Amino acid sequence: RMWTLAWLGIASLCLGAAWAVPAKEKRKVEKLKADLALYENLDLDNYDLTLDNYGEILDLSNYEELYDYGDLAPKIEVGTLAPRPKDPAALPDPGTTADTPKRQPLTTSGPKRPAPIPMQGLPSCLLCLCIGTSVYCDDADLEHIPLLPPETTYLYARFNRIGSIRASDFMGLEKLKRIDLTSNSISWADADAFRRLPSLQELILPENRLTALPELPHSIIRLDARLNRIPSTGLRPEAFRDLKQLQFLHLSDNQLDYIPAPLPESLRSLHLQNNNIQTMHEDTFCDSHDHSQIRRALEDIRLDGNPINLGLFPNAYFCLPRLPTGRF
Repeated sequence: RMWTLAWLGIASLCLGAAWAVPAKEKRKVEKLKADLALYENLDLDNYDLTLDNYGEILDLSNYEELYDYGDLAPKIEVGTLAPRPKDPAALPDPGTTADTPKRQPLTTSGPKRPAPIPMQGLPSCLLCLCIGTSVYCDDADLEHIPLLPPETTYLYARFNRIGSIRASDFMGLEKLKRIDLTSNSISWADADAFRRLPSLQELILPENRLTALPELPHSIIRLDARLNRIPSTGLRPEAFRDLKQLQFLHLSDNQLDYIPAPLPESLRSLHLQNNNIQTMHEDTFCDSHDHSQIRRALEDIRLDGNPINLGLFPNAYFCLPRLPTGRF
């Protein structure tokens, strides 16, 4: 009888093992089929993963159902004690209680706000855009030149409402090379507003309301004061004679009665079109006593739009490489 029971036990174990192997293999086959079905949905030939098609390529809604991370979950040991602090004095005394914070009295008034700073009193880098040593204040609704950093090299303050230029606006800016104040409302500029700028090379002032031109530094290379209201009386006598580096002088669309001579030998471009110039002196461009003189640099002279007849002054152009543009 004992032998019979032993053989029955052995037989049952063998049958159980035989049934367990096919079931395990069956689960592996089913998981493999599920994995294959997932990869079949991916178009690997046209796989271009971007932020726009990320949701179309990978369906994240059933991401947890496809993969079982149960085997990768960390095992947490229950009952682990926290490490003991090195300093026993750091432990709280169970016999003492912490002081409860005192409640602050309620106030009906809100927090005090700082007084507003006037726009014109702010430094330029809070009103404008500062990049390196360049300050860009275009279309910033300015009425005055803002306070500029001492290292400013280029200033662009176009399309504002600046009405005047004071001598203190550019004081101490020894590195300033270019000032562009196009399209403002400037009707007056201090006589010393630019004269004390030792590095100034370009002064751009078109489309303003100037009636007089301030004194310029000897470093100036380009002056553009087109589209203003400057008469000949608004220019100092011999205003450009000592500007030995001046190359571009553009005073078109003003109210000039004559050509502002003498002109420096460095001049390359002179634009005086659309003024009220009616006559010209023979020594305006050339020295009438030196017929060997040649001014090779002065190649661009615009006198069109003036009532002057250039054909009446044939001896005024003998030293020029080209005739002026205008009515002959």
